[in-house]
Amino acid sequence: MALRTVEEYYNSLKEMHPTAYIMGEKVKIPYEHPLIKGQCASIAQTYALAREHRDLLVGKSKLVKGEVSRFTKLYESKEDLITKVKMMRYLSNKTGCCYVRCTGLDMINASFIITYEIDKKCGTHYHDNFVKFLKYVQENDIAVHSGVTDVKGDRSLSPSEQPDPDMYVHIVEKNDKGIVVRGAKAHQTGALCVNWVIVGPTRRLQEADKDYAVSFASPVDAEGIIHVYGRASLEDRQIEGVDKGNVDYTKVVPMTIFNNVFVPWDKVFMCGEWEFASPMVNLFADYHRHSHGGCKSGIGDILVGAAASAAEYNGIANASHIRAKLIEMIKTTETMYGCSLAASLEARQTESGVYAVDTSLANTSKLYEGKDFIESIRLMIEIAGGLASNMPSEKDLMNPETGDLLRKYLKGTAGISTEDRMKMFRLIEKLSFSSGDITSHIHGGGSPEAHRQALWRVADIEAKKKAAKNIAGIKTE
Repeated sequence: MALRTVEEYYNSLKEMHPTAYIMGEKVKIPYEHPLIKGQCASIAQTYALAREHRDLLVGKSKLVKGEVSRFTKLYESKEDLITKVKMMRYLSNKTGCCYVRCTGLDMINASFIITYEIDKKCGTHYHDNFVKFLKYVQENDIAVHSGVTDVKGDRSLSPSEQPDPDMYVHIVEKNDKGIVVRGAKAHQTGALCVNWVIVGPTRRLQEADKDYAVSFASPVDAEGIIHVYGRASLEDRQIEGVDKGNVDYTKVVPMTIFNNVFVPWDKVFMCGEWEFASPMVNLFADYHRHSHGGCKSGIGDILVGAAASAAEYNGIANASHIRAKLIEMIKTTETMYGCSLAASLEARQTESGVYAVDTSLANTSKLYEGKDFIESIRLMIEIAGGLASNMPSEKDLMNPETGDLLRKYLKGTAGISTEDRMKMFRLIEKLSFSSGDITSHIHGGGSPEAHRQALWRVADIEAKKKAAKNIAGIKTE
């Protein structure tokens, strides 16, 4: 099996038994829970749509025979990176929601490069371990996500300086069979809806932090892994089954706790090589910010479409100021998309054979998302009006005592049903006020300051100064 069906994806979830707590209760079958199943449905689309758009979602691997999902494929060319961005935009157009697997894809590629480099310098066998694991993932079309963001504790202190050593995932034991790790990862999007996690370090480390230089793969239901659902705004709509906005898909962001989790040596990809922590997290971050340019431009298309539809339903579609706002939103969407495509074209091939995206362009795309994309959301709300925040419920529409009155007073332009107008405003509410989505636009792939520092790290300021001085006629050595 190289490409899973939707049924096979759900069957794989049935076979797993993660330890999960949702709203204070231990849940035996997380994927059936109303707060979780919408995220699973979004991931399921990565399997369903692979059969409709093989050009975007399916590729060839140098590791296994036959076709593989692009969510498990190495970036073996610039074209692979370009296709990824296009794939992400397409999927976001279809779901309007996160579909998780890009985090695993980006960590797969970062891990492939870094394990190769560690082995070359240290004579270890991490790359062999990783290649064996990746073959399994590709041959079985496994859903994988990444575990990167530690809870961090006191951020002014390094991992080894923390009063509680568990603020970063770290190695607490080594033996002839493997390692034992403890700690917690925050913001683990979709962790209850996938099969495996690839864990990596979250920051630059020093030699004193070497126990925190750890990377490994684990099933998400391994003994000692505990998932605690992270609350978000508007989530009660999923439980009630009404006023959801996005009727089929949701985003789930638990915390994942590693409570003395055993990892066999063949699933270990870094163990104390602290000097490689920074290159791994930087590579992953560049890849994932590159991914955001694709997926968020797809969401940008939805924002524009929702705003334009609301204007139509409100009877103001032809107003010049509405068009001006829509143009601003389109500009931001295309800028993010264009930067990620450019980051693909300017990619470089590493010694491992895998291509690394251009850091400057990938981070520029993400900085546009964190600021200008938020402005697009504000413009959408401005176009839609106040009903985006306090529209009566579907339950009131279905109530015979109030339904006809609402159909009368919530009516917009002729030819548009009140029901459809209400649905569009609910979507705008979801896109605007869902904390899980809004925070992702700002902090996804790292904080905005991390994006700025990445941009500064690769900016050759001296070369720019020299160019300016030459133009000004100032002599330089």
